Amino acid sequence: MGYSSVDDVEKVVAQALSSATTPTTTSTRSLLEIGRVFDQNLVPTDVVEWYIARADEEINSYLSQLYKVPLCELADFESSLLADLDEYNTFIILTQPCPLNPGDIIILKYRTIEERHEIEAIIAEDTYSTVDPIQFAFSAGTRVVRVKFPEPIRIVSARMSAANVYDKHFAAQVSPNISDYGKYMREQSRTEMSNILNGRTILHG
Repeated sequence: MGYSSVDDVEKVVAQALSSATTPTTTSTRSLLEIGRVFDQNLVPTDVVEWYIARADEEINSYLSQLYKVPLCELADFESSLLADLDEYNTFIILTQPCPLNPGDIIILKYRTIEERHEIEAIIAEDTYSTVDPIQFAFSAGTRVVRVKFPEPIRIVSARMSAANVYDKHFAAQVSPNISDYGKYMREQSRTEMSNILNGRTILHG
């Protein structure tokens, strides 16, 4: 698993790589998906994952001077379910409010059963929905652990990947073949890497 995900790259990259039609037919797609979904004819998921892996290698090469790489996910918050998860309640309700945000990764763990999910939306102060349906009927009291890479590694990986995807599959069709957007994303990423190596940003954990 990379430092970022295909979903992270989709959120960072410009709308020029999105499409309102399905990759195999001419049937229309919901207009609400424009600018949020890659055109699969142009940028398949496995290609985006390849760019993420290359971006992570570049991050590791930068940080190897100061940190042991590759970096690992660490738990930074733990709570528990206030209510059972079943066919009547599909939302995660926590016993204590916590700063979960859309895109955060959580692990639900009950005895030997464990599921990993991404937070989709905040329904209320302590209630959340997930991107993928929760498969197991977890009972109240189940551990809910948020895991993440040290900040700002995830966004740096997403920016570097998005810059390479954008320049390769969109900007290369025009002249010059390196876009201002790609340059800006790389500049932001290198600034963050420089801050880490110079001690202005500390990778906790």
